[in-house]
Amino acid sequence: MLSEISELTLEDLFSKSVIDFQERPAYSVVGKESISYKEVGERTERLVDLFNKSGLEKGSRISILGNNMPNWPVSYFAITTSSRIAVPILPDFTAFEIVNILEHSGCKALIVSKKLQYKIPEHIFNELDLVISMDELEIIKHPEKSDYVVTSSPEPSDLASIIYTSGTTGTSKGVMLSHSNIVSQEYMTNKLFGIIKEDILLSVLPLSHTYECSIGMIQPFAHGAHVVYMEGAPTPSLLLPALKEVKPTIMLTVPLIVEKIFKNKIRPMFTKNFQMQVLYSFPLIRRLFHKISGKKLYNTFGGKLRFFGIGGSKLDGMVERFLADAGFPYAIGYGLTETSPLLAGAIPGKTRWQSTGPALVGVELRLDNINSKNIGEIVVKGPNVMVGYYKDPEATSKCFTADGWFRTKDLGIIDKHGYLYIKGRVDNMILNSNGENIYPEEIETVLNEHDMVLESLVTQKNGKMTALVHFNYDQIEAIHQLRNEPKINIDERVQKIKEELLDFVNDRVSKSSKISEIIEQPVAFEKTATQKIKRYLYTD
Repeated sequence: MLSEISELTLEDLFSKSVIDFQERPAYSVVGKESISYKEVGERTERLVDLFNKSGLEKGSRISILGNNMPNWPVSYFAITTSSRIAVPILPDFTAFEIVNILEHSGCKALIVSKKLQYKIPEHIFNELDLVISMDELEIIKHPEKSDYVVTSSPEPSDLASIIYTSGTTGTSKGVMLSHSNIVSQEYMTNKLFGIIKEDILLSVLPLSHTYECSIGMIQPFAHGAHVVYMEGAPTPSLLLPALKEVKPTIMLTVPLIVEKIFKNKIRPMFTKNFQMQVLYSFPLIRRLFHKISGKKLYNTFGGKLRFFGIGGSKLDGMVERFLADAGFPYAIGYGLTETSPLLAGAIPGKTRWQSTGPALVGVELRLDNINSKNIGEIVVKGPNVMVGYYKDPEATSKCFTADGWFRTKDLGIIDKHGYLYIKGRVDNMILNSNGENIYPEEIETVLNEHDMVLESLVTQKNGKMTALVHFNYDQIEAIHQLRNEPKINIDERVQKIKEELLDFVNDRVSKSSKISEIIEQPVAFEKTATQKIKRYLYTD
């Protein structure tokens, strides 16, 4: 069946859904416009006609720069179903990064929202043949002269998209995904967890990232579901009323969202005084507390969730224990932009603590260069693995093994049941003076379990293990107020917490992984679109 699916294109998927679900709502904005599958088809046709009139030939690269809105998927489908190539750009990219992407990809056209048009320098604007407003799908700039072009239907092997990663290493490469890659991914993901036409998704992640584009936009469209977008970032003031109104059945998130909720709202209830801390230390009582607060959290999310997907980076172990105790319908997934993106996943009821779940149907996983702890690099094969990096054959060659497996550069363990456990990144691994491998992500997991820590990053400085820590300043202040202590000196309090934290982490890690120094990180770490720390900004 998968071999047959891989012979289809996004045009095949799109056309079928427009016909099968004509009158159903496809995409909408909270409290505002809603467009049906039929209207998506009509808007897509009009946009394709603009491309044709502007002389954009098959294979022309067209960038999409805009915040989440119904016309974002319309733009994507118009580009890909007409045999052009979509180049999504993350809204938080700087003007410098955007210019680099437009120039490197050789884009001839741009679809941009009004809010982000200011990021396009005038000289780049003048070089583009066609610029379209995403808000109204109207032409802002068109070629002076052009012949009407009608493109042929795409082939499965044709490129559908070039996605420039916002990686943790600081190097952004253009990942080439074919129609076959993306359609195969849709099938494989839906085999893991089937979306139905009655599902409603509340979208909180950028559509320009593969995670949200493939699983949060294309997969729902293939099955007649309804996706709702928010106007603005998912801050509590916008998210809470949106959840109440939309009552989603499915959400896709990154760990940071639920970790912040747990550390800022839920855990403080159990640690606010000595008596509560004692009660919370008993496993049976802790699970009961988690179950009660988990029920409240479920109702806060609208009370109808059946799938709460978490991906993009590793979930904090303490937070996962809370979700499991609470019976919250969380799911875990693992993947990369280069794999369209999902490789492994566990649906609600099938998760195992700190595991990303087993490989998807159609994906082969193995470990290379396994060490004494059974940790090895994860390498994969499957129809969702990218074509390569755009204009970079050398990097493409390096990311595949001699026998054709894609090197994820992630380190992991696979248990006897086929469940995958991520241990870190090859590039982040530290080799100490005794020749031992140290995985900073594992130490960070321990650090982040401390009540006063929001996030951390472990690195090696002058041969010693050092931790940069961003503290939970709101919690520090709250505890001070509860204890009715004299006026707090935040610097003195943080210094005491640093001493406590040093003992806390070193009591829980191996001798070779002990931290020598903790350095305060006063502001939150800068992150990628999926809220992973950009490590290259903080390491030598």
